[in-house]
Amino acid sequence: MDDIDRAILRELQTDGRIPYADLGPKVGLSPSAARQRLQRLVDSRVVQVVGVTDPMAMGGQAMALLGIAVDGDARAVADVLGRREEVVYSVLTSGGFDLFAEVVCHQPRELLDFINDVVRPIDGVTRVENFPYFGIHTHRFLWDVG
Repeated sequence: MDDIDRAILRELQTDGRIPYADLGPKVGLSPSAARQRLQRLVDSRVVQVVGVTDPMAMGGQAMALLGIAVDGDARAVADVLGRREEVVYSVLTSGGFDLFAEVVCHQPRELLDFINDVVRPIDGVTRVENFPYFGIHTHRFLWDVG
């Protein structure tokens, strides 16, 4: 990544729908060169251009962060959870939990079933703690790209 790539990412963080006709001049490129640069970043998986939703506003009424303790390889548990549509993201960590998974379900009962019927039976899972969300207070995707 060079300075132009970082400038493209900064602009996309501000407005992910910016037209190439506007993006190019802002980063010192023609619109077609900006499109090619962005496509290279997408192809190399440095960036994803997606629409971000608020699951609670979309009908996902039961959201929670699950703290999961694992005896063994936490990556294997994360792989299993990553195949489930209820899991929005998962992160490997250390401390009281080996893995955190953010989960979205349509109803509280589905969340309970997911924890009891899906997460707890996974080989290596020793403990699951549920931190339910009552609302999303801050949700931003602005990181320093250098």
